[in-house]
Amino acid sequence: MTGISTKAAGTNRSWRVVDIVVAALIAVAGGVIFWAWSQGANLVSAPLNALYPPLTGLYAGGWMIPAVLGMLIIRKPGAALFCETVAATGELIMGSQYGTTVLISGMLQGLGAELVFAALLYRKFNLPASLLAGAGAGLFCGLNDSFAPWGWNIAYEAGDKLAYISFTTVSGAVIAGALSWLATRGLARTGALAAFASRKAATEPVFS
Repeated sequence: MTGISTKAAGTNRSWRVVDIVVAALIAVAGGVIFWAWSQGANLVSAPLNALYPPLTGLYAGGWMIPAVLGMLIIRKPGAALFCETVAATGELIMGSQYGTTVLISGMLQGLGAELVFAALLYRKFNLPASLLAGAGAGLFCGLNDSFAPWGWNIAYEAGDKLAYISFTTVSGAVIAGALSWLATRGLARTGALAAFASRKAATEPVFS
């Protein structure tokens, strides 16, 4: 009875076929979002650069949505990393202006979110957890862009790098974290998440 109860409660951490299929769908949709977000970056980067170049970090959160959304829906170890990496692969296939480095960015952003959920033992999927996961993805994004050899902010002064990393962290928390949490609750209300533990997301406590 204990094993059955655990599985029914959605705490079984082994992946099912439905988990893989839905995670893949989230990742594919994420790849399209990535590509579109990248095109939008061309529009916002010029005015933000004119004001203060590190401000472009405020736009970064859209590239992290699959990591947080995937975990909030699937709720299995590896979901954030899987969804973000596959989404980045999709963007590359569609023709990313960032080339193959998009794969490294995707993996690191997914890892940033994954580590937060792992630290919470994959038991917390409330708003604070979502914000922290988005922030984790944003932090890793900022570090990658600022310190990796291929990072496009590698020439920034130390203060500007710190500002950029701060902005990507905030962007990840707000855009990827908060919006993914709201999207999961919305999907739960429609009944689309009936096969997952996240089916009750719409009625789960916001902070506990």
